[in-house]
Amino acid sequence: MDDMDINERIARRVRDLRSERGYSLDTLAERSGVSRSSISLIERAQTSPTANVLDKLATALDVTLASLFDEHARADAPPSPLARRADQPVWTDPGSGYVRRNLSPTQPSPLQLVEVQFPAGERVAYDTGVRENEVWQQIWVIEGTIEVALDNIAWRLDSGDCLAMRLDQPIRFHNPTSVTARYLVGLVTLPFVAPRRTP
Repeated sequence: MDDMDINERIARRVRDLRSERGYSLDTLAERSGVSRSSISLIERAQTSPTANVLDKLATALDVTLASLFDEHARADAPPSPLARRADQPVWTDPGSGYVRRNLSPTQPSPLQLVEVQFPAGERVAYDTGVRENEVWQQIWVIEGTIEVALDNIAWRLDSGDCLAMRLDQPIRFHNPTSVTARYLVGLVTLPFVAPRRTP
């Protein structure tokens, strides 16, 4: 899948999610902190947004970043429980050059799997905030080393290490080495449960 295809997929998903929620461009801009003009360019596939911008949009739309790469099933075919490697969407962050591959099939599931290749020396920061749905993430390092920081707490993860966290606060990734790191991200979205009213 080339960059044009993936940008068009992102454009469709952002448009569809914004429409489903009844948000105007101005509303999404206000909720996300991303300018109206930038969102308009993204929705027309005329720009390749950075990971940080996509994360802001995902948080404002109350979905995971991985969800922005989903492909709705065609009307003439049911969602598939199988995702062949050749069909898995691959996206490269224009800011850091990190490459993410969505591994999960199109069949709806609360679990999403993403494979990431993180270039040597690079950094990515997400301004993730509180979401309506509760989202948990685990990161398992396959090769190399990454540093992950949540606010003032930082971890160094080497090959085989696994870190769990809730996605409700800013997070920073750094590859402090001279070789590319590869890791698996597992994301689980728990449905929103409204608090009970007391009589």
